[in-house]
This record gives sequence, structure tokens and C-alpha cells, in this order.
Amino acid sequence: MKRILLSVAVFILFVSAITDENKTIWLCGDSTIAIKETKAFPETGWGMPFVYFWDAEIQIKNLAKNGRSTKTFISENLWKQVVEGAKEGDYVIIQFGHNDESIDKKERYAPPVEFKSNLVKFITEARLKKATPILLTPVSRRKFDSLGMALETHREYSAYVKEVANEQNVLFIDLDAQSRALYQQFGKENSALLFMQLKAGEHPNYPEGRNDNTHFNELGARLIAQLVLKNIKELNTDLNNHIVVSKIK
Repeated sequence: MKRILLSVAVFILFVSAITDENKTIWLCGDSTIAIKETKAFPETGWGMPFVYFWDAEIQIKNLAKNGRSTKTFISENLWKQVVEGAKEGDYVIIQFGHNDESIDKKERYAPPVEFKSNLVKFITEARLKKATPILLTPVSRRKFDSLGMALETHREYSAYVKEVANEQNVLFIDLDAQSRALYQQFGKENSALLFMQLKAGEHPNYPEGRNDNTHFNELGARLIAQLVLKNIKELNTDLNNHIVVSKIK
């Protein structure tokens, strides 16, 4: 019996040691990242396909929610979950701006000073947990001029994110610029294939159709997730050791 108990204890310690080595990537942001309910499909947040890029030693915790800004992410205790759950070696991906800049929606609007202060709070508190923050500019909306050039849609708030990233010397991905470049590659018309552009009667969840240039469908979310992954690779962190490499030839 003592041998059995000893074996069980050793096994538990072994499993605990493996678990302790696992890393978590925390996703903090808005509807462009969030997990969607079935009733919203084909709307897809880029955090959904993002989970498939990693081996078993990486856990993804997607706390992004529709309509959230840095302000409401704090007030609704979503950030508190990161502070309480993050551990040494984790990564915290932070992408806000879409709703912070919504001046007509007072409950979510974060003026520039508050927005930057909230980002600094996220970075500082993640570092106190010995986790690594990665700051992203807000992913671009789809908007083109009459000449077919993709336009900036978050000029001010993307600039604030860059400012904080430089001041705090934090890992940084300019997702605004890179997503806009992606839309430009597709062109004014074909870039609609990445978004929630549905004709009436085309999908049972949207019988009247939908004309949405902010939220992605499954293809758009996957391509944005791939952009984020490409940038993470270029940051050359230890996360690169956990990216799934296909063996299909």
C-alpha cells in the first residue's frame, strides 16, 4: 500500500511539474478578437482560429468581449481575471481602440489620457506578474477611397498605442497598418470577402443581410490571426518553440 501511495504521489508531482511549465496566452480586447456565439456565425473573432497555431503546452484564454474598451475591460473585472490568473512565463496580448474612441458611447469611451493610462496599467500589472505584454494597434476597419486606396480608420488611437509601446519599451505589433495592407492586397471589392457582408436571405442568422466592415467572417478572422502569428514569430520570443509546424507534405 505504501508503494502504491508513493507512486501516486510521484505521479501527481510529475503532472504538476508539467502543468507548471505550460504557458498561457491571454487575449484582451474587443469584438474583433472575441469568441462568438453560434447565433452570430459566420462572424468570427481572430482569437478563435488563433488557438489552432499552438502545441499542447500553450493554453489560450480569450477574455475579449464585444463592445469592450480599456475602460470597460477594467470596470467589468475582465482585466482582474488576468491579474489574478497570470503567472511567470505567460503572455498577455492587448488590442484596444475600436470602442475607446467611440465618443458618442460614454459608457465605453476612453479619452486619450485615460486610454494611454489604462494601457500602461495593463503593461505594468502584467509585468508585475512576470508575464510578457504584447501591445497591438486596433485592427483596421475596411474603408477605401474613390481611387481604391485603403484608408486609416484608427489614426489617433493607433498613434496612442504606438506612443505607449515606445515609452514602455513593450513588444509591439502594428496590426492596424498590416491589416490595412492586407485589405489593399485584396482590393476594394474583394476585401469584402473577409468581412460580414451578407445579402438578404444568404445566411439564416441574418435574414435581412448585413453590411459590416468591422467584423470578420471565418476567412477574415483566420487571415488576421495569421498576421498576428507572423508578427509573433518576428518578435522571436520563446513562444516560437510552441508554434505547431505542419508535417503534411
